[in-house]
Amino acid sequence: MTTAVSTHTGTRYGRSQDRDHRTVSSGAGGLPYIEDASKVAPKNAKALSRPFFERLAELEEGTHAYQYVRNTLVEMNLSLVRYAAARFHNRGGDPSEREDIVQVGTIGLIKAIDRFDLSREVEFTTFAVPYIMGEIKRFFRDATWAVHVPRRLQELRIELAQAKERLFARLDRDPTVAELAADLGIGEDEVIDGLVAGNGYTAGSLDQPTDPGEDESARSLADALGDEDPRLQLAEDLHALTPLVRKLDQRDRRILTLRFVHEKTQSEIGAELGVSQMHVSRLLARILDRLRTGLVGQS
Repeated sequence: MTTAVSTHTGTRYGRSQDRDHRTVSSGAGGLPYIEDASKVAPKNAKALSRPFFERLAELEEGTHAYQYVRNTLVEMNLSLVRYAAARFHNRGGDPSEREDIVQVGTIGLIKAIDRFDLSREVEFTTFAVPYIMGEIKRFFRDATWAVHVPRRLQELRIELAQAKERLFARLDRDPTVAELAADLGIGEDEVIDGLVAGNGYTAGSLDQPTDPGEDESARSLADALGDEDPRLQLAEDLHALTPLVRKLDQRDRRILTLRFVHEKTQSEIGAELGVSQMHVSRLLARILDRLRTGLVGQS
């Protein structure tokens, strides 16, 4: 059921055919009155959007009339966001994530409305969908990483988790990079690659025990690998990290090792370096931004 919409020409959309003719007031006169813009059918929204865009171009930004027209355009065209979000239904299985997808898609819709120019003679739907899709794709890029993780790193991630478990039991502490490298017979740089990949790679298999033969109380791969740091936004091929990490100065490499290899908290890192937790947070953000920028530049 669509909502009642009447236009300045007398055309009426919706359930009520005998509703009094009404138009928008407060400086936006001459436009259709829309009782609930979010319920306007897509085919009607396409036709109604043009007069709203024409009026929006005439209004002063920040006025009540401007806000009404802009907000109505957003609500009328939310079906475009739902259409785009549906294309990612396999990525947003969790209800809260599906809601996030719609929210970020709406940001793209708002950007499209603010930048749309009627003089270009392009349909708004054609103009808006790339903005909406772009925001949703950016959401997935920023919220997760390790897309197309190389098979070598997938296997190394599991081997490192098992090695950490063995060495932890033997040493009663987390093993160092050198100890992990010696245990597996690989280089330290490979260990760092695998540990960084494991720290950000999320999959259901992380919940399985490192030894399937043990009881349910055994440590899982997730326990051995540590928590995902959402700020570490890496590119598709994690091989690219190695040369970038090597370019960091000694202190920055040490901070990365303490955080992602030894899984120390920011407070613990601060105590070891003699700086505050807040300063460590800023340093980590700067380091990760530098790595992210380098990865984007390489891609």
